[in-house]
Amino acid sequence: MAIVAIIPARFASTRLPGKPLSDIHGRTMIEHVHARVRAARLPDRVLVATDDERIATVVRGFGGEVAMTSAAHATGTDRLAEVAARLDADIVVNVQGDEPMLDPDGVDAAAQALLADPSLEVATLSLPLASPEEMLSPSVVKVVCDTDGDALYFSRAPIPHVRCGAAADVRASAARALAAGLARKHVGLYAYRRQALLRFASLPPSPLEQAEELEQLRALQHGMRIRVVPREGEAGVAVDTPEDLERVRVLLAPQKGRKV
Repeated sequence: MAIVAIIPARFASTRLPGKPLSDIHGRTMIEHVHARVRAARLPDRVLVATDDERIATVVRGFGGEVAMTSAAHATGTDRLAEVAARLDADIVVNVQGDEPMLDPDGVDAAAQALLADPSLEVATLSLPLASPEEMLSPSVVKVVCDTDGDALYFSRAPIPHVRCGAAADVRASAARALAAGLARKHVGLYAYRRQALLRFASLPPSPLEQAEELEQLRALQHGMRIRVVPREGEAGVAVDTPEDLERVRVLLAPQKGRKV
């Protein structure tokens, strides 16, 4: 099966304009992400999908492959689908362009789930929740799964709510759910069958998606199965703000005997 990894990248960002071209120890962020994806075993090709010639020029400069797209896309998934529509691929892996600490094994794990089960349309990843604070944080997306490992629901809320007495507070409930391992932290990397991706992108936004501002709920609400592959360890830092960028620069600071 042909497997293509696509990294959507846009120049415009409200909190960090020009984010893909941010410098991290002499290399742009998009080059760091591209190198991480190239380290995965399963993808046959790695493309950067962008509507900005500045990004395209940089990607071509380090030897990457570029797919130019429309500037009208509302989401990275829409940009991904435009590229996938003209590709000869069986599986398309959507890699976020703002994760320069991406684990290449995660790319392979998501793609392998589709290779192992021909009935699956979509696969994604999860990690253990680290604390009640993560359970309670709306910036951390939680996922609960059925016995087959398919997503039942994704939420910014602390799910599930564990009943522990009439007077118990939300933090106590979150702590109990965490201790019981009833939810995990969602990692926003997806592998799609090409036709499933095109179908997903053609569907209208769903009420649950709009309520939670989580695109994957559109797939669930329209009956698409999403396999959630459990991973261990900690998530890399996604760069959304200048503060995130500085944190990544510290974490990726060159050390003797280690390549950045």
